[in-house]
Amino acid sequence: MCGIIGIVAKSNVNQDLYDGLTVLQHRGQDAAGIVTYDHNRLHLRKDNGLVKDVFSSIDMLRLQGKMGIGHVRYPTAGSSSSAEAQPLYVNSPYGIALAHNGNLTNAETLKEEIYNEDLRHLNTDSDSEVLLNIFAHEIQTLHKLRINEEDVFNAINRVHKRCKGAYASVAMISGYGIVGFRDPNGIRPIVYGKRESSEGVEYCIASESVALDVLGFELIDDIKPGEAVVITAKGEVFKHQCSDHPRYSPCIFEHVYFARPDSIMDNISVYKARLRMGERLAKKIKKKYPDHDIDVVIPIPDTSRSSALELANTLGVRYREGFMKNRYIGRTFIMPGQTQRKRSVKQKLNAMELEFKNRNVLLVDDSIVRGTTSSQIVKMARDAGARKVYFASASPAVKYPNVYGIDMPSVEEFVAHGRTTEEIAREIGVDWLIYQDLNDLILSCHKGNNEITEFDCSVFDGKYVTGDIDADYLAAVDKRRNDNAKQQKNARKNEILGIHNS
Repeated sequence: MCGIIGIVAKSNVNQDLYDGLTVLQHRGQDAAGIVTYDHNRLHLRKDNGLVKDVFSSIDMLRLQGKMGIGHVRYPTAGSSSSAEAQPLYVNSPYGIALAHNGNLTNAETLKEEIYNEDLRHLNTDSDSEVLLNIFAHEIQTLHKLRINEEDVFNAINRVHKRCKGAYASVAMISGYGIVGFRDPNGIRPIVYGKRESSEGVEYCIASESVALDVLGFELIDDIKPGEAVVITAKGEVFKHQCSDHPRYSPCIFEHVYFARPDSIMDNISVYKARLRMGERLAKKIKKKYPDHDIDVVIPIPDTSRSSALELANTLGVRYREGFMKNRYIGRTFIMPGQTQRKRSVKQKLNAMELEFKNRNVLLVDDSIVRGTTSSQIVKMARDAGARKVYFASASPAVKYPNVYGIDMPSVEEFVAHGRTTEEIAREIGVDWLIYQDLNDLILSCHKGNNEITEFDCSVFDGKYVTGDIDADYLAAVDKRRNDNAKQQKNARKNEILGIHNS
């Protein structure tokens, strides 16, 4: 999962891009980058690390220009490389930089096409570089000294015909403008907005509306599935549907976990969707455990708070904050290795004994993936004096891999793999466990936008909206994501680096 942003303004955009990426930091903590355009020159700074660590004052002074794009990344294949930090750049045609959120499911086939047919070179393993080169090639085939919006839309139409999978992207074409475009299924989110300045109207494209809010932009709309928005350096805006067969199928896990609650995605409030998740889950608890003895509902911070609050209200049970969070520790879901995840959980949360001692506690989380974090938190609750510990997940059991840009683990590492709910409860150490029903999750998220045909719920039901995922593909994904394979890959890289440094 990644965060992207692009701005066309009347003054330097470096500070706004920095601030926007900081707001989108929750979408990726592995690397950050900004590229700006000024007087026929591109200025680029990118590296591994958080936004605040990647950009120094000197870097910011160098990032001059009234137009630019930015990116925050977390790795989608285990270990990370600064060479794959974005934005990525090609010099032909015109000079194009691109930031991408998502994952191309036919990247391997496209790599062969790019080399054998497009006669282009790839310098990383990143599918984002594949997308950039496909886009650049389709523009280059026009053989024009200067392009217009129709040329860009036609190029993106051909991108849609060649690329499969998920891609919400913002590209900057030197001297021309920025382009935001979204795959025909609309799997990953992307919005755009405007603001008035003393010198005229300025525009911003970003992964989430919260980035627009913080920067003072007014949300115009989502970029629809298959759609593209062109914003020229002069401030002209053009929008066009570039897909022959668009289909509204956004990823439901954005609402469960990734997005900030103060974002609006596809005309759906993430906050309200999570409230509805809590309400529906409470009704399921009432039905299954009508004589429950829950004394207090405690969320596992941060993304479960909204659901837990409404769940407590619907149950008529006290809501309390029982875990205090160290905000200087990254999101454990995004941590690349199992050992690091285990260590970071203990550093991240501390249980307050006064909220747990001699109480029957219902812990609420947005989801359960490996179960490692959940079991450690349950142990914290018991160590803090809880009589009984129950657990509620605001989403269904995660059973299948995500192939659209979320680096979930190997299937065998899912705690729900091959286990019943009762067996999972024993595995994480709770007295009982309850999951949200998938239909209730869909209903919680669907309210607010009837244009959505369906959600991509593949991590819960194994149904992939792009229709190109088979058993062989999933087996290859599982092999890449196995934690042991990642550790071996990291060890090999460290060994090579050690040899080179000696």
